[in-house]
Amino acid sequence: MISFIICFVTLIASYFIYGKYIERISGVDETQQTPAFKLQDGIDYIPMPRLKNFLVHFLNIAGLGPIFGAIQGALFGPAAFLWITLGTIFVGAVHDFFSGYMSLHNDGLTMPQIVSKYLGNNVQKFMAAIIIIGGPLVAATFSKGAADLLFGLTHIDITIWITIIFIYFLIATVFPIDKIIGKVYPIFGALLLIMVVLITGALILNPAYPIPEFTTQGLYLTDKSIFPYLFITIACGAISGFHASQSPIVARCIENEKDARPVFFGSMVIEGLVALCWAAVAMAFFHGQPQLAVLYGASPSIAVNQIAQTLVGPIGVILTIIGVVVCPITTGDTSLRSSRITIADELGLNNEKLTSRLKITIPLFIFGFALTFVDFSLIWRYFAWTQLILATIVLYTISVYLIKNKKPYIIGFIPAVFCTSIAFAYILQAPEGLALHSMIANVISIIATVIIAGAFLKKYKWH
Repeated sequence: MISFIICFVTLIASYFIYGKYIERISGVDETQQTPAFKLQDGIDYIPMPRLKNFLVHFLNIAGLGPIFGAIQGALFGPAAFLWITLGTIFVGAVHDFFSGYMSLHNDGLTMPQIVSKYLGNNVQKFMAAIIIIGGPLVAATFSKGAADLLFGLTHIDITIWITIIFIYFLIATVFPIDKIIGKVYPIFGALLLIMVVLITGALILNPAYPIPEFTTQGLYLTDKSIFPYLFITIACGAISGFHASQSPIVARCIENEKDARPVFFGSMVIEGLVALCWAAVAMAFFHGQPQLAVLYGASPSIAVNQIAQTLVGPIGVILTIIGVVVCPITTGDTSLRSSRITIADELGLNNEKLTSRLKITIPLFIFGFALTFVDFSLIWRYFAWTQLILATIVLYTISVYLIKNKKPYIIGFIPAVFCTSIAFAYILQAPEGLALHSMIANVISIIATVIIAGAFLKKYKWH
C-alpha cells in the first residue's frame, strides 16, 4: 500500500512541479491567437473550453491502454509501479506536452508535418506511414477488446459487435468534431475516472486484497524479463506515440496556449494514475494466483469484468461496460480521425466536404476491420511496439526543437535514447521479432542506441 501511495502522490505532484517547469521553458504565449480561431472551419478547427478539451484528449489517449496494459504489466510485480510513475513524468508527459504544444504553435499541424521541420522529409514520410497504418491498428485492437467483453455479457457473436462498432467509427470519423466527440466524450471521460476511483477505493477498503510493496516476493509471475517486456507491455500508461497522433485533434480546438499544460501534460498524468490504479488492482486481486499469468498475451476483458463485479457489486457490470466498452470505442474513432487528417495534411487535401472525408476514411475503415481477425495478443504487442517507435521519433523531434530554441534539450534527448534502446531490444528478442537470445539482443540494442544517439548529437548539437 505504501509503495502505491508514494507513486500516486508523486504523479500528482509532478503536474505542479515538473509540469510547470516544462511549461515555462516551452515558451507558452497567452496572447498568441490559436489555430482554433485562426483557421476555424467548422469541422476540425473549432474552439472548445479547457475542461472539454482536457476530457476529450484524456479519453482519446486512454481507452484500453492504461487498463489492459496495466493488468498485463501486473505480472511483473511492483516494478510496474516504478515504470508507470517515472515513465509518465519524465517520458510520457514530456512527449505529450510538446507534441501538443508544437502542433498548437504550428497551426494545428499533424506530427509528420512538424517532424519534417526538424528531422527532415524522410523521417516525416516514415512517421506519416506509421500514423496512417496505426489508426486502423488502434481501432482494430480496441474494438476487438470491447467486442470480447460484449460477447461475454450478451453472447451475441463477436463479429456482429465489431461490425456495429466500425459503423460507429465511420460516422464519428467524418462528422465535425463538436457534433459527437465534443458532446459525448467529456461525459465518458468523466465516467472512466469515476470507475477507477470507485474500484480502487473499494480495493483499498477491502482487507482481503492487500496492494503489494516493492519488497513483496513471489509476485513476479512471468518468465519475461523486465527489460524490455515491461516497457512494451505498459505502453499507454507511461509512453505511447499514439498520443502524438491525437494531440493535433485537440490542438485545433484549444482557445489559449495556457491550456497546453492541463490538457496535454495533465491528461498524461491522469492516464498514469489510471494505469497505476489498475496495476495495483490486478496485483492485489490476483495476488499469488495463476489467473494473472493467464492474462498475459490475452484479452484481459474477462479480468476487468470479474474485478468490477467482485469489488463494486451490482454496478460492476455498468462500470465495466463504460470503462472497457465505451471508452476504447471512443479511442478507436479518434485514431481513425488522426489517420484521416494526417493523410489530408500529407496530400494537401481539403476536408471540408463530406465526400472528400469519406474517400479517405472508407479505405481506413476497411483495413481496420480486416485487422480485427488477427490474434489479439499479437496485434496488441505490435501496436505497443509501433507506438514506441512513433514516440521515439517525436522525442528526438522535441530534442531538436529545444536545441534550436536554446532550451535544455536533455529533457527530450534522454527519454529518446531510453526508448530507442527499448525498441531495439524488444524487436531483436521478441518471438514476433528476430527471437535472438536476450543477452545478444541487449548488447546489439545498446550498440545501436549509442550509434544513433552519437549521430543525432553530431548532426544537431555538435555541428
